[in-house]
Amino acid sequence: MNPILSASDIPYPATLIFNAGVAKWQGKYVMAFRNDYGGKPGSSRFKGTNIGVAFSDDGISWQPQSKPWIEWTDDEVSRAYDPRITIIDDLCYLSFAIDTLHGIRGGIAVTHDFDKWEILSLSAPDNRNMVLFPEKLHGKFMRFERPLPIYGRNAPEKFDLWFSDSPDCYYWGNTQLVLASEQVPWANAKIGPGAPPVKTPEGWLAVFHAVTVDKSKKLPAWHPDWFKTYTVGLMLLDLEKPWVVKGMYQEPLMVPTEKYEQEGFRGHVLFPGGLILEDTGEVKIYYGAADTVECLATAHVDDLIALCKTRTGCRDKRDSIDIVNAAVNSSDWM
Repeated sequence: MNPILSASDIPYPATLIFNAGVAKWQGKYVMAFRNDYGGKPGSSRFKGTNIGVAFSDDGISWQPQSKPWIEWTDDEVSRAYDPRITIIDDLCYLSFAIDTLHGIRGGIAVTHDFDKWEILSLSAPDNRNMVLFPEKLHGKFMRFERPLPIYGRNAPEKFDLWFSDSPDCYYWGNTQLVLASEQVPWANAKIGPGAPPVKTPEGWLAVFHAVTVDKSKKLPAWHPDWFKTYTVGLMLLDLEKPWVVKGMYQEPLMVPTEKYEQEGFRGHVLFPGGLILEDTGEVKIYYGAADTVECLATAHVDDLIALCKTRTGCRDKRDSIDIVNAAVNSSDWM
């Protein structure tokens, strides 16, 4: 029943709860979510941003911790946000972004208890949307990332999805282009990583975000001049060379259709941050909606793989995707 987590569920100041990372760890589901707080509908100004944690027995009903987990501000850093969680060898790794006085940096950290955390690496600016793969390949960590090459691409927000690996999670290299924005037929702007991919016998199954800009269509938002629609894409990657795309669904897997997806801080935005493959074959897709609430969709892994192997397929996301929703009013999530 969507949204599965919103500001009204949080026991401390909260306005927007979205872009969460979700994983299964030690018999429970754990979620690290972004919280922009100290704001209100109609205003684009907020007091700050922090990262909170919630736990669940079933992946649907969540119990947030009593206080924020990470709130990073100092002379250089203004905020940490957009967390992703990956479990590798029973250790919890956190991918995140920070805004600094000198650009956006992507970070990797490790935690044993979702209380203390140790930062392992921070990228050079400008780079973000980093997600770790849930296992190593030939002893190396693997990650997706999205640099922001405004000048090099000669077009604002023509950003692409890249791969890098590391022997120790500190030093990263072997950088390879995975998917270029112009290869996504329904998008005309940036693309980037979503959730950490899941491993299947057919390859690494991954979701990504893709952006379409239409200046003739102003969309609902708390601020003027919002023209971007964020959709969810789906692709299948080679197991031994994860930068090689074996197949990609040629239409968006998910598009914003529900009220809580179309209306909020930034309407018509879906951003996938968690992907869990259950033993039954069900895939849980956790996504932020309208940069305001956190939601859940489910599908069967065989259906998702099949979509990656065909150039056409179901045009309605509900043919393969079950959006766990209920009709809500804005008062339910603000």
